Amino acid sequence: MRNILRVAVAVVVFGGAAGSAAAQSPVEKGQQVFTAQKCSICHSIAGKGNAKGVLDGIGSKLSADEIRQWITDAPTMATKAKAERKPPMKAYASLAKDELDGLVAYLQSLKK
Repeated sequence: MRNILRVAVAVVVFGGAAGSAAAQSPVEKGQQVFTAQKCSICHSIAGKGNAKGVLDGIGSKLSADEIRQWITDAPTMATKAKAERKPPMKAYASLAKDELDGLVAYLQSLKK
């Protein structure tokens, strides 16, 4: 009987963890990607991170497509914007689609 109870508890615990991960919003996923990719080394949000790359309000300034282009092809976007920040932002073209979509959703949510 105890073994059955342990299995039932394990199913509830692990099943609940899997369910909550699946229910994660794109914005939450993007916030995790922002942290995991250490974006705050070059950028800041709400005063946390590098003040030279403030992203507060970026969702009001750039479209989702423009944000996506900055992430995946920063050198081209920097040329278009005549941005001369040193060091220049590198491209993050190898992000998984769900990570990129989440990061775009997160940055798009940053509106003033």
